[in-house]
Amino acid sequence: MAKHQDETKTAYDGVVELYASMFANGLETQPFTRNMIGTFAELVRGTGNTRVADVGCGPGHLTAMLHDLELDAFGLDLSPAMVDHARRAHPALKFDEARMEELPVEDGALGGVLAHYSMIHTPPGELPALLAEQARVLAPGGLLLVSFFGTDAPEPVRFDHKVTPAYSWPADRFAELLAGAGFATFARLLHDPASERGFLDAHLLARLR
Repeated sequence: MAKHQDETKTAYDGVVELYASMFANGLETQPFTRNMIGTFAELVRGTGNTRVADVGCGPGHLTAMLHDLELDAFGLDLSPAMVDHARRAHPALKFDEARMEELPVEDGALGGVLAHYSMIHTPPGELPALLAEQARVLAPGGLLLVSFFGTDAPEPVRFDHKVTPAYSWPADRFAELLAGAGFATFARLLHDPASERGFLDAHLLARLR
């Protein structure tokens, strides 16, 4: 697992300013994603535990959005350069460097985890370990919103992402992995992409059993 993560970290360290500029609009042009995150935030508030991790937070724009939605949000990212940018851009919020399979969060502490396109670079065989770690840090009944590139193919498809190689997933297969980690998927949204890649944008909302 360490090799591909080191490669991913190096790749994202090298594109921080460009990446941040691309997402500076705070999802203003992405109504489906924006409303799915709003639904996630509302449901997390309903649990009474508003502490939320934005796992793979990048430049911190979605951590800030979660904060604006009245959640006690903090960001974690593999890339130290992304963490540094997020701290400068959002000095009132907390950001730390962390690997997704070893989150610096105590067991059962969170009401929610947002994983917004942050697992797309993980090889399929390593994904269950990441989902198990997200289950570990969530309280029973906690919410996970995971977003990724979807495909109609029966198996995950590796492709050349602009930053570093990534995978698209059939939504049903991803939901099966969530079930194996102790999650019940209760909402999903698949829609045409706004990019030229041709993959669907996929969002799964799940609750820890």
